[in-house]
Amino acid sequence: MESIASKFAPDAIEEIVDGLTQSLAEVSVETMKAQNFHWNVTGMAFGPLHALFQEIYEDHFTAQDDIGERIKALGAHTEGRQSAYLKRSAIKESDGRGSDKDMIAELVADQETISATLRALASLADKHGDVVTNDMAIGRAQVHDKFAWLLRAHIQ
Repeated sequence: MESIASKFAPDAIEEIVDGLTQSLAEVSVETMKAQNFHWNVTGMAFGPLHALFQEIYEDHFTAQDDIGERIKALGAHTEGRQSAYLKRSAIKESDGRGSDKDMIAELVADQETISATLRALASLADKHGDVVTNDMAIGRAQVHDKFAWLLRAHIQ
């Protein structure tokens, strides 16, 4: 039985894995940020925001595994160091000391960034005929778009 990776040119694998690794880095940093905000949010909307932030980090934790396993399925090494993710990610850490509105605005921007990264990955995967990565990236982009909408509704 041939491997999944053997169905693609080496340069295609490299490009797709790079896009997957970028996505993994951003989702990983966002996971910890959402959990940090979950712990530290205060204010009149504490209950709903505490629950929403938990929904986000639990979803993102599962997404990290899915993305990391796709990298492995393509025959590549999955980076697992948070320090490497922090260097690579467009998403930055937070100390969790902002207001509830600051936290929401930051998470909205992050969700939009991750969605854009995933849409670019979907296009790249499509260009190389990787329908599985394309489908995963589109599905994940939809999830991040929805989280951005749910968060934005709290501050509009």
